[in-house]
Amino acid sequence: MAGGEDDGGSAAAALLAAAAGEMVSRRRRCREGCPGCRLEEANKASAGVPYLNFFYIWVVCLTAALPIQSLFPYLYFMIRDLKVAKEEQDIGFYAGFVGATYFLGRTISAVPWGMFADKYGRKPCIVISILSVVVFNTLFGLSTTYWMAIVTRGLLGLLCGILGPIKAYASEVCRKEHQALGISLVTSSRAIALVIGPAIGGFLAQPAQKYPNLFSEESIFGRFPYFLPCFVISVLAAGSCVACIWLPETLHFHNDDKVDAIDELEAQAGDSNLEAVKAKESRGESTKNLLKNWQLMSAVILYCIFSLHDTAYLEIFSLWAVSSRKFRGLSLTSQDVGTVLAVSGFGVLVYQLAIYPFLAKYLGPIKPFRPAAVLSILLLATYPFMANLNGLELKILINIGSLLKNMFAATITIACNILQNTAVTQEQRGVANGISVTLMSMFKAVAPAAAGILFSWAQKHISGLFLPGDQILFLILNMVSIIGLVLTFKPFFSLPNVMSRS
Repeated sequence: MAGGEDDGGSAAAALLAAAAGEMVSRRRRCREGCPGCRLEEANKASAGVPYLNFFYIWVVCLTAALPIQSLFPYLYFMIRDLKVAKEEQDIGFYAGFVGATYFLGRTISAVPWGMFADKYGRKPCIVISILSVVVFNTLFGLSTTYWMAIVTRGLLGLLCGILGPIKAYASEVCRKEHQALGISLVTSSRAIALVIGPAIGGFLAQPAQKYPNLFSEESIFGRFPYFLPCFVISVLAAGSCVACIWLPETLHFHNDDKVDAIDELEAQAGDSNLEAVKAKESRGESTKNLLKNWQLMSAVILYCIFSLHDTAYLEIFSLWAVSSRKFRGLSLTSQDVGTVLAVSGFGVLVYQLAIYPFLAKYLGPIKPFRPAAVLSILLLATYPFMANLNGLELKILINIGSLLKNMFAATITIACNILQNTAVTQEQRGVANGISVTLMSMFKAVAPAAAGILFSWAQKHISGLFLPGDQILFLILNMVSIIGLVLTFKPFFSLPNVMSRS
């Protein structure tokens, strides 16, 4: 009898658990006004890849990244024309702060935008971000004073809070088996921006001088010589903003307190759900300890150091390439710089798609890290001597050098991302990447300003020191890489347990 009662009790418990589970799923299905529930049902009904949604995500990411990449080919000339610098050597000083204000704004707003996206939805965040590109990128192109350029650039970084939410959106808009593809689209769109952005900035800046048959000095593009590249990007952003109409919302808009209570009862009835509850409880405690996870933090520090180096390099390279020969620059045009950056961006895209997978397959993603850092240091040491070259020889070598430098940077960045994600559990990766993005944005905000100040100092000290100013410039830039390289060794660096065992 006792055994029968136990059997009857367990059967009743099983029926209650099944009923609770059915009630939960029915409650969620019945929430017809919730866009997140509606999308989940659509994804359950269709096993195919949501190509159209992925295309919209790709376009949105591209237009959000273009204002960053298009600036560098013409920034030197824009600061010169704004007449804020009293001497030619001071142009780099002022240019650095224009480059820094965007990243400073993004650093301040990264966390609030993430909270906004979690509360009000991913789609409003995406739409507001793209609208900010349309408005403030256009106003930046119409800047008539240095402070107008600073303010519009800073507001663009402050209000374009798409970096974190779009990654979450790309993984939520599709089924689990397609999440990797969705996130890779975010990365690939930014790689394409490395090609298109510099080309837009380099070829479309100062159109009245470059294409006098198409643009007159009296036209708006003649009076505002840096408006055309900004206008083209703003038009593309407006088009992507229209495309956002068809983007489905992925966030659930309903009060889940009661549903969560039933979930907890259901979880107590089933072993698998009980493990999920335990994981959820431990997740809150482990999140507090992320900053104490040295495997994660050492990878984040490496990522920040090399992000600072890459951003400073891009600022210094763009300024150095267009500066005068009397200051040991290359005297290239904005069109030349745009071509160099576009070629290297396309080369990096090919490298990431065709070459790096084989490199990672045979060597692993981490082993090429240190050789790439060492080769990058040796390569940058040769840059000052390119000022002695002219003509075709210079253009060939500067394109090869820029391509190799960006390939080494891509190898290091990929390794840093892998190290960060393998240092934590899957449930912690969202928070871990949030910490990484915030700290990385802080370093990227410092990099252009510091690079601009350093560049201006180097041009004022071309001679009279133990080394020419341009060689000291690239030496200090290399010191950042050397610091990053030293931090890859013990006791500064701790390899994640998964990789140390493999």
